[in-house]
Amino acid sequence: MKHKFPKPTCLSVLFCILAVSIQSDMQPCDADEGTAPPSRMNILVLYADDWRHDTLGVAGNPIVKTPTLDQLAGEGIRFTHNCVTTAICGISRATLFTGQWMSRHGNQSFKPWKTPWEEGYPGLLRNHGYYVGHVGKWHNGRIPAQQFDFSRVYAGTHWIDQPDGTKIHVTQKNENDALEFLKTRPDDKPFCLTVAFFATHAEDHNPLQFLPQPESMDPYQDVTIPVPVNATQESFERLPEFVGNEKNEGRNRWHWRFDTPQKYQTMMKNYYRLATEVDTTCGRILAELKEQGIDENTLVIFTTDNGYYHAEHGLADKWYPHQESIRVPLIVRDPRMPKNIGGQTNDEFTLNVDLAPTILAAAKIDAPETMQGRDFSTLYLASEKPQWREEFFYEHPMLKTTEFIPASEALVRKGWKYMYWPEFEREQLFDLTDDPIEEKDLASNPEHAVKLGEMRKRFLQLKELAR
Repeated sequence: MKHKFPKPTCLSVLFCILAVSIQSDMQPCDADEGTAPPSRMNILVLYADDWRHDTLGVAGNPIVKTPTLDQLAGEGIRFTHNCVTTAICGISRATLFTGQWMSRHGNQSFKPWKTPWEEGYPGLLRNHGYYVGHVGKWHNGRIPAQQFDFSRVYAGTHWIDQPDGTKIHVTQKNENDALEFLKTRPDDKPFCLTVAFFATHAEDHNPLQFLPQPESMDPYQDVTIPVPVNATQESFERLPEFVGNEKNEGRNRWHWRFDTPQKYQTMMKNYYRLATEVDTTCGRILAELKEQGIDENTLVIFTTDNGYYHAEHGLADKWYPHQESIRVPLIVRDPRMPKNIGGQTNDEFTLNVDLAPTILAAAKIDAPETMQGRDFSTLYLASEKPQWREEFFYEHPMLKTTEFIPASEALVRKGWKYMYWPEFEREQLFDLTDDPIEEKDLASNPEHAVKLGEMRKRFLQLKELAR
């Protein structure tokens, strides 16, 4: 079904909505001026790649082995409906640091974002006395190394050449560099370290795609990875024709990874091996915190930049607004948590725009007004449950051409999803309660015309608010 949107005629109303929404979404804490004392909370962000919400044993995955992260969830809280506002590496990372939708921070590919550095969490923390480090993938142009106290940046390949002629696995290098940061950091400052893993991202132009370490090859050998029920040609053909065709990059990468049963098993086992390697490295980093006696004064966050199709809808990778692409893990262990929080889950909509203001609040630094997310620690620290979002706006730009990756947008609720494909003026509507795998497009069904109209209207409002 096609629909041409009229230009808004009541801009003043939209601006009022914007002001109210931003004000209600900001929950800043009092700022500390000057250099921060060492007693302030340390912050560790464990940030994996291409890892969707259910790639965790604790999330019910019967195959993948993630004992460290399962334990972390048992000691903290796991958010079951955490999502990204744009499902692609570079843009999602810009959102992580700025707390802003793509529409505001301005990064629409892999270039530096437009938001001033001092308005993102690394700059604000450093300006308030934190020792700030970044390890691993950056993917937003050249890293401004002078803005960090410690930076090691690399990605794109699973095996990295070293000066002595040997190779090191990217996840092992993540581990080495993170431990170096922790062991050499000054004792008189709190720290913030972002460990940005390359795994489980594929090595795109290598026919093997996923290249784990040799010692990881025994696990998963004797298991069979279940194939999703909608990893079918029929599901692929139900997609809009500008996605469900052989020129689309999601289909192209499906051929790289999933187009035969044998290939599917090989790729998924190696994907899970990479995930287990990340889990192991997270365990060693967390063990170092404990060894130094600082684990009880360190906020630990595990999350990822976007989800991942495991052949659902006949696709691979991410980009589009389906659940597999936009839902990602979020595990938080916070020293301020009440003792009875450990092992609990929370099903509120948390978003990657919330990470920056949450980190700043933990450091007792005011989030700038330009940040659009909220401090989600109120969901587990507040004595009374705060009002929280029940929907959000999703956006993704066109990359290269509409044949390669067309732009997509959405209004996402737990029970319903409205998708809009702007270059084709195409609408889709899904009842997620009855159709959680998003196979039955109801946009042309007259029985749902009222719901379609209501969601279309709200979609336009939230799109305006994201700017």
